[in-house]
Amino acid sequence: MDLDDLHIFRNVVREGGVTRAASLLNRVPSNVTTRIKQFEERLGVALFRREGRSLTLTEAGRTLLGHAEKLLQLADLAERELRGGGVRGTLRLGSLESAAGARLPPILSAFHALYPDVTIELQTGTTRAMLRQLERHEVEAAFVSEPFERGTLSSVPAFDEELVLITAKAAQGKAAAEAGRTRTVVAFPHGCSYRQRLFEWLAAEAASPERILEMSSYHAIVACVAAGTGAAVVPAEVLDHAVLGTAVARHPLPAHLRLNRTHLVWSGEASPPLRSLMALLPRAGEPSVA
Repeated sequence: MDLDDLHIFRNVVREGGVTRAASLLNRVPSNVTTRIKQFEERLGVALFRREGRSLTLTEAGRTLLGHAEKLLQLADLAERELRGGGVRGTLRLGSLESAAGARLPPILSAFHALYPDVTIELQTGTTRAMLRQLERHEVEAAFVSEPFERGTLSSVPAFDEELVLITAKAAQGKAAAEAGRTRTVVAFPHGCSYRQRLFEWLAAEAASPERILEMSSYHAIVACVAAGTGAAVVPAEVLDHAVLGTAVARHPLPAHLRLNRTHLVWSGEASPPLRSLMALLPRAGEPSVA
C-alpha cells in the first residue's frame, strides 16, 4: 500500500473535500480525484460516497482511515528516529471546554516552549463528542471527564476538578438540593459528563427540573445563572476564571459528586508528541483507575 495514496486519502478526509485537499497538497483537484479513484480500484472498494459535491466516508473508508493514521504515524516516527531529530509534527487534540479554558493554557504554553516544532490543533466539545472524534480518528487524543466508557482506550489521569452547583445570588441562602429542585437547569447538550452528574444527583434527591436550557459555553451558562434563569453545575476552576464568576452563588455538592477527574485518552500507541505532552500533566505519574 502506497503511503502517498494514504496521505492523499487522509487529507481529503481532513479537509472535507478534494478542492481544499488539493490546495493543501499543492496539486490540481483532478489529480487528487484520479489518485483516489485509482486507489479505490486497486482496493476493490469505494472509500467515499459522492453526493453532489460532498464526500462522505463509507464503512470501508472509515476502516481505512484508522489504519492510515497508524501507518503514516509510524512512517513519520521511523523517519524522525533515523534522522535523529527531535519531537515534531502535528498533535491533534480534543478537549472539554472547561479544560481548554482553565487547565490547558499553561501546559500548552510550556509544551510549545519545549517543542516548537510541534503544531497543536485543538478542538472542544462534550465528553461524548470527543470520544466520537477519537473513534473516527479526527483527533489523536482527548481530555474527557468521568464517567465515560473506556473500552480499548488507553488513559492517564490529567486533572481533578471540584464541581459546584451555582444559582443566582438571590438563592444563596437555600440548600443546594432546594436551589436546583424546581428551577431551570442550564447545561451543555447531551454528552456532557457534568450534566450527567447533575441529573444523577437530582434523581437521587427525587427532584426533576421543569426545563433544561442547553448552552455551548461556560460563559453563557454562568451569565444565564447570574440572571436568575436557573441552576448549573460547573468546575470551580472554570468559575474562578469566568467573567461573571462572582455574580453567582456557589453551593457544595454531596461528597461523592464533588470531585471529578479529567483523563487524557487515546487509541493505539502514543506518538512522541503525545508522550511529551503527557509528561507535562500534573497527574502524569499516577496510574489510571478503571
